Amino acid sequence: LDAIRALEEGVGSIQDIDTSMKLGLGYPMGPFTLGDFVGLDTTYYIAEIMFNEFREKRFAPPPLLKRMVMARLYGRKSGRGFYDYTKDPKNPTPMRLV
Repeated sequence: LDAIRALEEGVGSIQDIDTSMKLGLGYPMGPFTLGDFVGLDTTYYIAEIMFNEFREKRFAPPPLLKRMVMARLYGRKSGRGFYDYTKDPKNPTPMRLV
């Protein structure tokens, strides 16, 4: 969720943030790649449950995530999310979302 907020605030692009997390912190995949893999609808609903349970702002789904779910941009399973998988699923291209 923090990566989505960073994207909304213009801290970096989808690729910048994903690459930074992989190279800088040694994660096997960046947060946007992971979100697309898990499913953005799933991520949204988990965030809603966590926010409703704990009432901590950090768990509230970011507006961008909500808009993406409403637009049915779920990630890999829908063909588009933070990345577009429709043309070349093995080499997806970042979406222009913000």
